[in-house]
Amino acid sequence: MHVAEQDAHERSRSRTARSPWAVSLLSLTIAVPAGVAVASDAPRAVDWRVLVAVLLAAMLAEWVNVHVEFRRHTFVNSASEAAFVIALLVVGGVWTAVVRALAVGVVLAVQHFPRPKIVFNVAVAVIDSAVAVFVLELLPAGDVREPVTWVSCLLAIFVANAVAAGMVAGAISLTQGYPGRAVWTSLFVPVVVVSPVAVLVGLAILLLLQATLWTWVILAPLTLALVLLYRRFAEVTRESQSLERVYEFARRVEQVQPDEVGTRHIVQAVQELLNAERVALWLPPYLDEEPRLVVVTEGGAAWYDGPGDPDDVLRRRAVASAGAVHVSAGRADEAESAALARRGVAEVLGAPVTTAAGEPGYLEVCDRRSDAVSFGSRERGALESMLTHVNAAIRQQQLLTRIRYDADHDRLTGLPNRQRLAAEIDALLAAGPAAAGAGLILASLGTYADVTDTLGHAASDELLLVTAGLLREHAPPRALLARMEREQFAVLLPGLSLEDTEQAARRLREAAATRVRVAGLDLEVSLTIGVAAAPVHGTAAGSLMQRADVALLAAGSSGGVASYHPVLDQQSLRRLQLGTELAQAMAEGQIGVVFQPVIDAHTSDIVSVETLVRWTHPRYGSIPPEDVIGLAEQIGRISEVTDHVLDLALARCRRWLDQGIALSVAVNISARSLSEPDLVARVRGALERHRVPGELLVLELTESSVVDDSVRESSVLENLHALGLRLSMDDFGTGYSSLSQLRQLPIDELKIDKSFVLMMATSQGESFIARSIIELAHNLGLCVVAEGVEDEMTRNQLATMGCDKLQGFLISRPLPEDRLERWLLARTGVRSAAPGATHRRLFVRT
Repeated sequence: MHVAEQDAHERSRSRTARSPWAVSLLSLTIAVPAGVAVASDAPRAVDWRVLVAVLLAAMLAEWVNVHVEFRRHTFVNSASEAAFVIALLVVGGVWTAVVRALAVGVVLAVQHFPRPKIVFNVAVAVIDSAVAVFVLELLPAGDVREPVTWVSCLLAIFVANAVAAGMVAGAISLTQGYPGRAVWTSLFVPVVVVSPVAVLVGLAILLLLQATLWTWVILAPLTLALVLLYRRFAEVTRESQSLERVYEFARRVEQVQPDEVGTRHIVQAVQELLNAERVALWLPPYLDEEPRLVVVTEGGAAWYDGPGDPDDVLRRRAVASAGAVHVSAGRADEAESAALARRGVAEVLGAPVTTAAGEPGYLEVCDRRSDAVSFGSRERGALESMLTHVNAAIRQQQLLTRIRYDADHDRLTGLPNRQRLAAEIDALLAAGPAAAGAGLILASLGTYADVTDTLGHAASDELLLVTAGLLREHAPPRALLARMEREQFAVLLPGLSLEDTEQAARRLREAAATRVRVAGLDLEVSLTIGVAAAPVHGTAAGSLMQRADVALLAAGSSGGVASYHPVLDQQSLRRLQLGTELAQAMAEGQIGVVFQPVIDAHTSDIVSVETLVRWTHPRYGSIPPEDVIGLAEQIGRISEVTDHVLDLALARCRRWLDQGIALSVAVNISARSLSEPDLVARVRGALERHRVPGELLVLELTESSVVDDSVRESSVLENLHALGLRLSMDDFGTGYSSLSQLRQLPIDELKIDKSFVLMMATSQGESFIARSIIELAHNLGLCVVAEGVEDEMTRNQLATMGCDKLQGFLISRPLPEDRLERWLLARTGVRSAAPGATHRRLFVRT
């Protein structure tokens, strides 16, 4: 028994430890003393003709073998034990070691085994010869006619073969890791089953030769028959293994998932069945899928040159054939040799793959991992057998792709349908910074109903196809075009603002306004368009599509294009009434503020209070803050609301200062306010009016407003910061800011959005996000505030992470001014002024 193993692509372990030469030299260090020990007994005097005959018998036995592959290893099982026992009993131990080493070396060299493998196998031959000799010395072994000699020879060669098998297993473990049970079976089954039979055959030959030398006349044809029988046994064994592997392949392919991962599993199964270095599967485009090249290699490469090229000579030859083709370097013409060199391989098995696309695919198998066995007719037959299962699996995958495609696309136009559009919108809005919003256009074909009623559905279908073609032609390159239902189409525009979407809608309407020939008549294409944009009109597909629909209804009376406005929805009357009452509500005190304390995470000092707007309407009750701000922005009164809240906050801060207490107030500034040219002057005037130093005012800005191009390009943030106040980025982590933007902005602190903080106690992912934000902010020299702190566990986690300030229901809910005063009296104490400061500080008593 010998082993062949390739030494390419060795990566994860030490080169020396995994080198075949290292294993060969290690075996030599054992073989040399074993050979010396055997040679310590004087060699038996043997006729040179007998010695030559034994050598030829040993070489013949080594030549007739069975190859068993395991990944990079090829086991060579032969009936050499017959020659082994003859040599032991006829020429003695010394000559046996010499003959076996010479026979193994010559045969393996002729078979072109690599040199380290030849050295290793020669060393194993010397070692197992020495083991057999030592065992025979311990056992009673005399005349070959004595049964006790037979038993001794069986035991000696069994032990010798077990040692050889152990060395082979050790070589595999050293070069490639533990081989598993399958290899142990392949190694030791021949030791138990084949070897004893071969020993008995050798003993029978010796007994016959002792009777008369003319026995060779009988033995020669008998030996030839046995050789042919053994070779046939080897062939049947390989065929059985091949059938078993094909069956295993079919079973695995039946279980793969009908997706891209499943396709990779199919390719991996082909690689394992044919024990190949690399396998590539090229599939043509299908429906909305691009062509795919799935590659599995020993080195983990995802691509190599050749199989993806439709002009490649090997691919063209395989696709043109009815079955698998085999091209090897030794028999290739000039073009084929160039194609093999392009891949860097010595041989290729290629075959066409049947697909549902109409264009055949291509499967390519490159280089056997064994250095003793190459691809042959058996492997080509196995590949052709596998193709049936590969074709069935690919067709099943494409059938499911077709089902999914039909579920997401309009049958008439081939465009995505409403369901697919909704999924694309949600995916786009969830993508975050890369998307930066999106515009949605809903377009209705004005003449559709008249054409249907007058000319029938065939004509209206033709009109829809023509309109779809016009929209495809004139829509922006990155746009996603969809058909909704009946006469409605949609165009999704990634990354566009509301203004840009409105412009794109007008251009699209003008470009599509043409006359087309349908059912023999010239008809005019006229589109009515509704526009909505994210995130201003919604942050989910449902709300965005619904609001675009509302805009579409209004477009008929507004020049053919209309954008969504909240006054168009079902609550427009209520919102209009609130808009007219906004100024009066501020004057009458309906719009007021509440305050929520913010404390130092480590000292429990109250460092500031956030001022939050509230509107208590006599008819509608409490109006949500976001509705107040949104309404004020829509009707152009956001500056008045901002000034109103700022005045209330600074007035409260002034009263604390009058009591000798320094407590900052924070006021939220909307994105619309930042674009007002007099904002800085108004803030400066409010500070001067209330006699509050700038350092006691914090302006909280939304993350999206801070990174807006118009804001970053203006000097508004720098001018506000120059007033001495602090700028805080609110709800950090939910917007689109980047590290480079933060470094360029005059921001003093970040407020971690409460959506991350609320889940910290139960979600490791949210805790990791919070920790990352704190570390990022500190690296940039920023203070960090965590809002939404509702339990002690979250508080302790944040403090451990180094968070600077805390805000949330654990400290206090937002409170009106009178309740805030009672809370301060009940929950806080007063620290004396810090050295150099003139005002005292409040802290929360524990």
